[in-house]
Amino acid sequence: MDKVKVGIIGCGKISGIYMENCQKFALLDLAACADMDPARAAEQAANYGIPLVYTVDQLLEDPEIEIVINLTIPAAHAEISTRALEAGKHVYVEKPLTVTREEGRRVLDLAAEKGLLVGSAPETFLGAGIQTALKLIEDGVIGRPVAATAFMLGRGHEHWHPDPEFYYAAGGGPLFDMGPYYLTALVQLLGPIRTVAGMTGKALEERTITSEKKAGQKIPVDIPTHVAGTLQFAGGAIATLITSFDIFGGSSLPPIEIYGTEGTIQVPDPNTFGGPVKFRRIGESEWSEQPLLPGYDQNTRGIGPADMAYAIRSGRTHRASGELAYHVLEAMWACHDSSDSQRFYEMQSTCKRPAPLPLGLEPYTLD
Repeated sequence: MDKVKVGIIGCGKISGIYMENCQKFALLDLAACADMDPARAAEQAANYGIPLVYTVDQLLEDPEIEIVINLTIPAAHAEISTRALEAGKHVYVEKPLTVTREEGRRVLDLAAEKGLLVGSAPETFLGAGIQTALKLIEDGVIGRPVAATAFMLGRGHEHWHPDPEFYYAAGGGPLFDMGPYYLTALVQLLGPIRTVAGMTGKALEERTITSEKKAGQKIPVDIPTHVAGTLQFAGGAIATLITSFDIFGGSSLPPIEIYGTEGTIQVPDPNTFGGPVKFRRIGESEWSEQPLLPGYDQNTRGIGPADMAYAIRSGRTHRASGELAYHVLEAMWACHDSSDSQRFYEMQSTCKRPAPLPLGLEPYTLD
């Protein structure tokens, strides 16, 4: 297969791991990067040996670049993705797909109109941890999945993040920050979501920054900081999801557990690629740790664009798809809508459960 030329727009903190890993995958050719701050783009290009430093316009005008990896801030996701599609390029965007459902729908519709692909983080479900849990489910180790729990519990980001204000403004909060990891993992393991019930709240009306640079400054809390949702999947399983910035004393709850008719699986943190994966069947008193499948157990951000590149060349479906990301985006808004209306929310979208990664592939190849 001919290599697929890639350009990255957005050279902030997350860009480094993409730049490192894109150069490991056999089919990707990381050709250029761009940022609103030219100095930042130049610095990252020097750090990772990227040949071309462009403005955003120059990158979009380069006819050789086939995939744009959009690593801008969430508020710019829709604009940059739209511009890339209009320039005739496939798009892979950091989570979330867009801020609103309306923006997300427009991006997917434009891609379909132009015959282009859209993909979106998180791609962590392609890691060895969640892929191993998926194989246990598919092999029937715990019988038929009937329920799940998922917990992302913490105290918020003002104690470590240098600029934490946006986490407490419109479009922020624990669900939109970390929910994509948990919901994407649940869809990979259990399939698409059918119905959502949600309740939201917040512990504090104002927070004090304790991290350096802005220590002592006050932040108004404009959004819910505790979101609880009940999700019924099309296959029948029911999951409880709680994401919170209001857990000030810590928690020992597991990130994700899947409960079946014959046992339970403990799934690792879905913001990681590795393990451990544990299971316990009916009648067993101890957990067994399942060896991870061969694959990607380290931070392999960049595997999503690589899988898209193989899809472009082969015509198969890519796994971290725009349809999956939109389904997750709708489910997050569904939790808030349900809480606001005090009614169940019936999902309007669906998606295909992503195919497992094949076993036995050479490292950094996906076909």
